[in-house]
Amino acid sequence: MAKILAMIADAVTVEVVQELLGREEHEVRIAPDGNEGLDLAREFSPDVIICDGTSPQINFLEVCRLVKADRELATAYFILLTTADRFEEAQEVDAPFDDFLFKPIVKQELLGRVRASKRSRELRAQLALTQQQLQLSRDPMLQSEKMSLLGELVSGIAHEINNPITFIYSNLTHVQSYASDLIELLRLYQKELVNPGAEILQKQQDMDVEFVLDDLLKIVSSMRTGSDRIRQIILSLQDFSRSDRSGWQLFDVSDGLENTLLLLQHRLPAREGRRDIKVMKEFGNLPQIECYAGLLNQAFLNIINHAIDTLEESAQELEELESIKFKPVILITTQVIDAQRISIEIADNDMAISKDITAQISDPFLVAKPAEPTIPSGLAVSYRIIVEQHKGEFKCFSEPGKGTRFLIELPLRHS
Repeated sequence: MAKILAMIADAVTVEVVQELLGREEHEVRIAPDGNEGLDLAREFSPDVIICDGTSPQINFLEVCRLVKADRELATAYFILLTTADRFEEAQEVDAPFDDFLFKPIVKQELLGRVRASKRSRELRAQLALTQQQLQLSRDPMLQSEKMSLLGELVSGIAHEINNPITFIYSNLTHVQSYASDLIELLRLYQKELVNPGAEILQKQQDMDVEFVLDDLLKIVSSMRTGSDRIRQIILSLQDFSRSDRSGWQLFDVSDGLENTLLLLQHRLPAREGRRDIKVMKEFGNLPQIECYAGLLNQAFLNIINHAIDTLEESAQELEELESIKFKPVILITTQVIDAQRISIEIADNDMAISKDITAQISDPFLVAKPAEPTIPSGLAVSYRIIVEQHKGEFKCFSEPGKGTRFLIELPLRHS
């Protein structure tokens, strides 16, 4: 059964259309002129529009163009009802109708056009689904290629930085030792040299020697801490961007999560409109799993990035006073499920998550309506990495005002 809008002023033609289509149990609405027809079309959302191009009350060309220009109505199958001589005129003005029907109406022709409209709608829906599937398939491939190239670039840069920072870090140990020895030697000189000359006394006063001696080792220690931090970041980058050319390999999930958090550390401090994002970790004693390590790191990065994004959106949507009180939190929990599987749960306390995302994660090829939000591409990529490439499970549980949980289950071994 189809919803059909007939813009027809002629009472005899209206009666024929209603009788023929009513027998087929189609839902038929009638509009006697173009303006009323357009208003009814926006309210009714018909599958088929039959427009009488021979009626002086209806400017079929204007109606047809307005229908096809309307995003909500453009998919309606537009049938021009005309005569043979008027049809030539319609062709000359290049009216964008889908089909035509000559008057007087022949029953089988009318029913045939309606059946053709149904088939057209089915083909359009199938085409839209195919296009979305191709796009969703293309996005992960592009993302994977981009991450692979980025991984090689990051790995090369990290290697170049690692060499000089390792040199600096290792030499700071000697600097600290030499500084301690020189300070000790200077103290001995101070004991032995009871009455230093005026030049020495002036130099001590100018440089504030006691402050320098006290601060020197602190500066060296601070430099060691900073260089050690750089080394940790570089090692995390190298581990995060590791190549999967060697195929399946043993991987410590806890290390992968720690490295991911280290790379996202810059997004956690307070910003205008929100407080610090606190990350809480409850890591179980996990065995190493067999996986594509680089891809899993990418999945973790996408999911935690999404959690940070939603927390920021929550803070922006809250009133100023409520935003100040809102304490954004991400909780990451890992545990062993059984002898074959482990689980990773990434939860946040965002306030305004949409349930539409949940349905799309469970069915990544779901065709969303135009008014509905689509699944973020990062989550779609993560779904494929976890479910399709690692034969795991990826689920989302969300409740408006109470946050979102992403539950990941992974097998210990590749079968």
